[in-house]
Amino acid sequence: MVIKMSMYNNSHKYDDMLTLPRPLSGKHMPMPRPDRAAQFSSFAALTGYEEAVSETGRLTDSRIELDEDRASELNDKLNILRDNLYERPEIAVTYFVPDSKKSGGKYVTFKGNARAIDDYERTIIFTKGSRIPLDDIFALGGDIYKGLAY
Repeated sequence: MVIKMSMYNNSHKYDDMLTLPRPLSGKHMPMPRPDRAAQFSSFAALTGYEEAVSETGRLTDSRIELDEDRASELNDKLNILRDNLYERPEIAVTYFVPDSKKSGGKYVTFKGNARAIDDYERTIIFTKGSRIPLDDIFALGGDIYKGLAY
């Protein structure tokens, strides 16, 4: 059986078309080159995939449960703060902020002048309006605690 290969080996079959101008439409304006190139650019087949992968890889801390000694120390420091609120003392509060998207969270330190302790809402209120939940506090620091033996 003999196969005619001339049909497949004719690399110059379309040489006469190479010099022809690009066809132009009578109805539409020619598309600018950048827009034409955009037709062939890649697209995101899995929309949101990269964000989901980075969110999964983001690390969170777990909440540290306070032992009895640490809870007692924090209680003593809150009482000292309560007794000195009239001075609007500057304190540093390290507290846990739960993550809104996954389990865990992170520990943040906030510095500011304490204005009040709201026992009903269980928050420390600062002069600029910030509020920190008492149940999320891990540590308290500031000049009002200097000299304490903890």
